Amino acid sequence: MRISPLYGAMALLFASPLYAQDAKNSDDELIVTATRTDGSRNDSPQVIKVISEKEIAQQRQITSDTSQILSNLLPSFSPSRQKMSGSGETLRGRTPLVMIDGIPQSNPLRPTGREMHTIDASMIERIEVIKGANASNGVGATGGVINIITKRAKPGTVNQHVSVETTTPTAEFNRDTLSYKTNYSINGSEEYIDYLFALSYEDQGLFKDANNHAIGVDNTQGDLMDSRAWDLLAKVGYWLDNDQRVQLSLNRYRLKNKDNYVSVRGDRDDGEVTTSKKGNPPGSAPHNDVWTVGATYDNYNLAGMKLTALAYYQRYEALFGATNSSSFQDPAIAPLGTLYDQSRAYTDKYGSKIALTKDDLWDDRIKATVGFDTLFDNSKQDLWATGRTYVPEINYTDLSPFLQLEYTPVESVKLSGGVRYEYARLNIDSYQTVWANDRVTVEGGTPSFDQTLYNAGVVWTPVEPLSLFASYSEGFTVPDVGRVLRGIDTPGIKLDDYNGLKPIVTKNSEIGFRVQHAPFDFEASYYQSTSKLGSRVELVNDAFVARREKTEIDGVEVSAGYSPNADHKLTLSWSHMRGRYDSDDNGSLDAKLDGLNIAPDRIIASWSANWNAQLSTFLQANWALSKTFDDAEKDFSGYALVDAAVGYKLPYGQVSLGVSNLLNKQYITYYSQSASVDPDRYFAGRGRTATLGYSLDF
Repeated sequence: MRISPLYGAMALLFASPLYAQDAKNSDDELIVTATRTDGSRNDSPQVIKVISEKEIAQQRQITSDTSQILSNLLPSFSPSRQKMSGSGETLRGRTPLVMIDGIPQSNPLRPTGREMHTIDASMIERIEVIKGANASNGVGATGGVINIITKRAKPGTVNQHVSVETTTPTAEFNRDTLSYKTNYSINGSEEYIDYLFALSYEDQGLFKDANNHAIGVDNTQGDLMDSRAWDLLAKVGYWLDNDQRVQLSLNRYRLKNKDNYVSVRGDRDDGEVTTSKKGNPPGSAPHNDVWTVGATYDNYNLAGMKLTALAYYQRYEALFGATNSSSFQDPAIAPLGTLYDQSRAYTDKYGSKIALTKDDLWDDRIKATVGFDTLFDNSKQDLWATGRTYVPEINYTDLSPFLQLEYTPVESVKLSGGVRYEYARLNIDSYQTVWANDRVTVEGGTPSFDQTLYNAGVVWTPVEPLSLFASYSEGFTVPDVGRVLRGIDTPGIKLDDYNGLKPIVTKNSEIGFRVQHAPFDFEASYYQSTSKLGSRVELVNDAFVARREKTEIDGVEVSAGYSPNADHKLTLSWSHMRGRYDSDDNGSLDAKLDGLNIAPDRIIASWSANWNAQLSTFLQANWALSKTFDDAEKDFSGYALVDAAVGYKLPYGQVSLGVSNLLNKQYITYYSQSASVDPDRYFAGRGRTATLGYSLDF
């Protein structure tokens, strides 16, 4: 059979690092698409972590929670809350921009903290993490970028995969505590076309802590326990010729609580954790409902240049549970303290990303990338039960051209630098706040901002295998506009000149070195992130409030790996950070950021092993170290958790057993210790659980 040049080109592309990772290679050779310049980890003057498909598969034997997977692998990422809401989960002490295949999932106008729950973990091929502020992908990346890359078609006409798994606490096995999950996918490639269709369904039961007590359900913010979720992913790609490819993708995700339990308040002073009991909470069940559509066009030889273009649309709805919060009360509707209501955040956004790269300028010494990004966002938040406006409709426009250059004067030195111009405009109609904020009338407006952001970096390899790197980068985002608007309680405010809407610009500097010499790899860096007008989240009574203050975060990260042979890998990583802010607006950094804004020091160790062609094992330990804060009630006592998994290949398929919290450690989550002192959210973490799974490729 004759193989056409086009098919050969397609096969080469599918075999390239962008589409598949050779088991013999580390993630250093992978193209990191989130950089926008198709750079590799070793070329970067910032710390980049590429979480491989193998690492994700290992973690999925233990947990199905994407934020838990990230927390298990990134020491500078906050310990997972184990809830639907990830508010307070930060990267290097700031909020990262979460993307799926380059499409932003973060909603900076009205963040809900649920960005990690817009896709099922079974759909993920790898995750690219750029640590520290950068403007490469636009608004929102003040803490870095987390780009989730979905699975792609494999070579072959038809490839099918099916998996089933069940999870239970080891202390108790019954219908209420049982969780189960299934996934099916089919993909393949013909001469000109490639496709992938995948569907997953997950039903989670009641979670138990190490003392076999029911973990408290978060009826208001939403929970992963006692929930159902399903996800549909579809991708179709078509080669127009040897150099041009188009792709359409659709992701439809829904996560909804079953509302079979109500929370039982804990007591922090007496050490009594929040638990759950059978019951039906008021109102409608909290849910996440997401539609994401993307279209890409790639031209690998446009007059000797590479063109990548992405257009996308997303509709996102987050419903929170009913509560009689003081901010929802209105005596015109019901007596004070008796009105239960629930808020719904809604975002409708579309945009585009275009980048054109020329990498052979001046005898291959200069690589230039020029691009232009757009974002059009329409967000609002209403009160579901009573139909009141909580956050008025906000229309946001962001236009951002950028230029990035890389220069290699000699083989051992790579210089990089770039500039990005951000133009942002808000359009907000006049509105009236709720009764709790005195029903003040706020005059709408169209405040606009423009900011020029710079970055520069150098990577020097004086001698193989040692590389030194240093960088300076700036990140840009808008504050939580919805939180700011709904909190106004002063008459006469005009939004055109309101200080609370000014953008957040963070400046990140970093120095470090990396050593890549088999069987060892080592990387260490020191970073500092500052913002003259940052945004700190504070819990006041039962509402989160945004504070605009000068902030500074600095820290050290170290990671090391050792592979004595191709079948064994040992890793160790450590993160230390501190965060301070100006509490009295006098220019000095006099107060510590709490656990809602910054992660504790953490150590992560792991050992993965392939004992033979059939048997593999995985062991990991996570230490979250104790930390003190200005508020002694929020001091963190720390805890250590151990997880383990074993996999065995059968003649047909593979069976796996994962055990989370192997030593059955009783602990209070970091969020419940150091981010909130609310007795309704004094949550214990999950006790020991076992996950039995079976998968088959055919």
